Amino acid sequence: MSNRTTMTEFLLLGFSEIQELQILHFVVFLVLYLATLMGNLVIITAIALNHHLDSPMCFFLMNLSILDLGSISVTIPKSMANSLMNTRVISYSGCITQVFLLLFFASADFALLTIMAYDRYIAICQPLHYKTVMNRRACVQMVAIAWICSILYSALNTGNTFALTFCGGNVVNQFFCEIPQLLKLTCSDSYLSESGVIVFSVCLVLSCFFLIIVSYVQIFKTVLRIPSEQGRRKAFSTCLPHLIMISLFLFPGTFAYLKPISSSTSGIDLVASILYSVVPPMMNPIIYSIRNKEIKAALWKMIGLRPFTKNKMSAFSP
Repeated sequence: MSNRTTMTEFLLLGFSEIQELQILHFVVFLVLYLATLMGNLVIITAIALNHHLDSPMCFFLMNLSILDLGSISVTIPKSMANSLMNTRVISYSGCITQVFLLLFFASADFALLTIMAYDRYIAICQPLHYKTVMNRRACVQMVAIAWICSILYSALNTGNTFALTFCGGNVVNQFFCEIPQLLKLTCSDSYLSESGVIVFSVCLVLSCFFLIIVSYVQIFKTVLRIPSEQGRRKAFSTCLPHLIMISLFLFPGTFAYLKPISSSTSGIDLVASILYSVVPPMMNPIIYSIRNKEIKAALWKMIGLRPFTKNKMSAFSP
């Protein structure tokens, strides 16, 4: 491939050359994908159909489930189709689409997790002002800003990547198109371009991470001043799902995108990509539905167990 204009397709990483293992990969990814699809759709449906679930956290959780559905649908179906049809090919335009959508959903996800940290801060540290600060209009505006900024960020990074010249082959050492792996295939001097993107990304990530840290420092200081042990436990339990999801998403994603490209190995890259692209969308519904008694009540109601929920709610409450 002499230059970018002649590049018509890429070859993605295959999990195995053995047909039986390819089928196994297809089945495993199919189960993970259907479980993620079902879990997030149930959360979205439960919140949409129950008008009493109109709290800001439920609104953010529904948006998070929508983003998770989009995120996992960008990568998993193509990988499953390739395994089933014994091929590794993805078109040039398909690769651009994957990069753009994955960056959009990932950055919007992180922005939303930052907003949710702010929501927890207001709820615990300034409870008397919660309804005023986190009103419906403010919540919609924050989510809209997160989505718009994520689209711009994704467009900037995608355009910057595919403006480079590819002449280092067309084999992407990943099961989906990912910018760090694509940069390995460029033969143009991508140092300045790569450095600029990394610096910009680091600034955004650190800004969101700083807001999350500040929010939780204030939360922990407030919680520790609660005289009741039960009150402290309840306050901490409302923050636990959010902290788990930030950890599952942030650390593998940061490792995948912000490490030096020359130091990466395909095995570690593969594990990191699965941890940030597959695990969080699958775990979000489980973690939040287990820890949120309102969501649990709505789910029990959906499957026709409302009397059981009323009688046993205390057994499931944090």
